[in-house]
Amino acid sequence: MSDTIRRRVLGESTTEPSRTPSPGPTIRNRDGEHITLVPTAKLKKLTKSRSKRRQSLIFGLGGLFGLIVAAFFAQQHDVINLEGLMDINLVSLLDAIPAGIVNDAKDITRHERETVNYDSFSVGLHLQSQGVKARHPVIMIPGVISTGLESWGTEEVSRQYFRKRLWGSWSMMRALVLDKASWKRHIMLDKITGMDPPGIKLRAAQGFDAADFFITGYWIWSKILENLATLGYDPTNAFTAAYDWRLSCEKLELRDQYFTRLKAHIELAKKTSGEKVVLVSHSMGSQVLFYFLHWAEAEGYGDGGPRWVDDFVDSWINISGSLLGALKGYPAVLSGEMKDTAQLNAFAVYGLEKFLAKHERVEIFRAMPGTSSMLPMGGNAVWGNKTFAPDDHTNQTVSYGTFINFKESNSTQSPANLTVDESHTYLMEHSDTWYRDQVRNTYSYGVAHSKAEVESNAKDPKKWMNPLETRLPLSPNLKIYCFYGVGKPTERSYWYREDRDPLSHTNVTIDTSLTFGEIDHGVIMGEGDGTVPLMSNGYMCTKGWRINRYNPAGVSIKVYEMPHEPDRFSPRGGPNTGDHVDILGRASLNDLILRVAGGKGNHIEENYVTNIRAYSEKVKIYEDR
Repeated sequence: MSDTIRRRVLGESTTEPSRTPSPGPTIRNRDGEHITLVPTAKLKKLTKSRSKRRQSLIFGLGGLFGLIVAAFFAQQHDVINLEGLMDINLVSLLDAIPAGIVNDAKDITRHERETVNYDSFSVGLHLQSQGVKARHPVIMIPGVISTGLESWGTEEVSRQYFRKRLWGSWSMMRALVLDKASWKRHIMLDKITGMDPPGIKLRAAQGFDAADFFITGYWIWSKILENLATLGYDPTNAFTAAYDWRLSCEKLELRDQYFTRLKAHIELAKKTSGEKVVLVSHSMGSQVLFYFLHWAEAEGYGDGGPRWVDDFVDSWINISGSLLGALKGYPAVLSGEMKDTAQLNAFAVYGLEKFLAKHERVEIFRAMPGTSSMLPMGGNAVWGNKTFAPDDHTNQTVSYGTFINFKESNSTQSPANLTVDESHTYLMEHSDTWYRDQVRNTYSYGVAHSKAEVESNAKDPKKWMNPLETRLPLSPNLKIYCFYGVGKPTERSYWYREDRDPLSHTNVTIDTSLTFGEIDHGVIMGEGDGTVPLMSNGYMCTKGWRINRYNPAGVSIKVYEMPHEPDRFSPRGGPNTGDHVDILGRASLNDLILRVAGGKGNHIEENYVTNIRAYSEKVKIYEDR
């Protein structure tokens, strides 16, 4: 029957449909094979042209789905007997759906297929036709969501999960729903050691499969891999350096020898190709890579010496890098919340709390020390004080500088409004000893205001992840490209209140009752890519690394901002999205990556869309006097 439904609604046959070539000029490559190019105009038509009939389809199917959901919940209150629904013939049900809706479903399916056909390889094929080909070996360092974690434990508690992903697959969903306690026990690290709990062994999945899809159908790096392949890349000259993002960088090397292996990969890639490598990092992966650049050269660590980076690395492509952290990481470890939870309706909040309560979410986030690298760096100098922030707008009623706000300030749990510096102190004072010790012994979130401080910090691994306390390598031939999305509202500050719920184990919670002016359910939005604020994505690339003590060798930095222009009918935003994760499928980003990998990065010109340069000038960090 499922085949019948597919044929009736989606217009599919029971056999594999053949693909119709996309229209466009046809050329031959060097091997005499036909290559079809799709004009940009055609892409725009595929991704932007939607008729009102699509809205009717969505409304109609949404209404049908709503009836089913309503029937389900009614069953819970003995209003409707769902047993009768089991006798409904779904094929007959299709006959009751207006023919226009069925035809629209077929139409949308056809358009989606055409869009996928374009997106899959066309960027690479277009550059191939211009003579761009694989040159530099490419090594990709993914972010949090794009690295799967699989179980290798053989103790009785873990055998059912052996080699199954407990992060980044449907196995994760199944384990979380059916055995939450066991999933938590596996996903959390030991609170004291920051390593594997006794009897538990989770490791980062390796190879391209580790990062191309998060779960089936939800692509991450797959479109970049497809386009790289058109230029001649394969597993011999492209690699994915997946890592266990739960671990601090120190423990990554101690347990997995991650940086030793990464350094060896880079050296082997240059030896076999004769070319220096291009490193491509995304999100938290940019922080991990920045740490690695210090580790690789440091005596007693990578022992590469002061010229290692210049000898082996051609370029660093920094995609949506959270170089100064992500502000949403703070409420996650403080109260287990963020915008996504604060803006849920009351029914959804009730379900979430029953399934995974706030105090459980806090415990999980804190027991992953690697994610605390996402706490904001730079303090008040970058994020503002109680009256001013560099990225404030003219018509704002409340400055972004007060990061955590309390409507009622009358106790130690709800003190006066807090800046980023004060918020960090508040978090430490209201955290368990084990978490406080982990953070203080692993990270530093401040600013080095002199060259002497920066040079001294080069010997302190705790500072290596903070670009405001350490410098870039002394590599005058290194090139850094900062590509990130802009124009998508991003969490910037919060309103909190005391959590007086007797069943709650957290002291404070986002005040979701506050919605007025710029405040939406206790959350104030600013500029960014939906996850990482603009100041974190852009400050170091725009201004920070133009300050001599942070870049004494004069490493070349180029910034390319990409506005968030989503296709509203595409769940992932389409080829012009600027979303933090979905940008990995953006056509223009893929084009830029391939140009750098093909040795054509020098032709890329900077592109600014926001006021990041003006904001950066207001940051209270200056050249040495």
